[in-house]
Amino acid sequence: MTATHPLQQVLQHLHAGRWNAAHDLVQHDGTMLGAWLHGILHLQEGDLEDSENWYDRAARHFRSRGTLAEEIAAFEAALAAHLTQAAPAAAPAAATPSDPEDSEERP
Repeated sequence: MTATHPLQQVLQHLHAGRWNAAHDLVQHDGTMLGAWLHGILHLQEGDLEDSENWYDRAARHFRSRGTLAEEIAAFEAALAAHLTQAAPAAAPAAATPSDPEDSEERP
């Protein structure tokens, strides 16, 4: 089973209309992405004052935001990029040193 990032769980609740469950989870995330998503949740609720506060915490410009749908899409793209960057790179296969005698031409 693949571990789900907590902010992905918040999004699942958001998309399912479970605002309280989404809000309960996002409150425990102290990252800037978490603050942005917290602001989006308050935006969805219509609480613009709290939304603006959370956008400020996320260093995002509240007054130049997109629609709710645009904000959710932008957030999902940012989270996907973050998770891609945070994923450990696959370790390259260890090179086996070649035997010099095997590579030499023989008469």
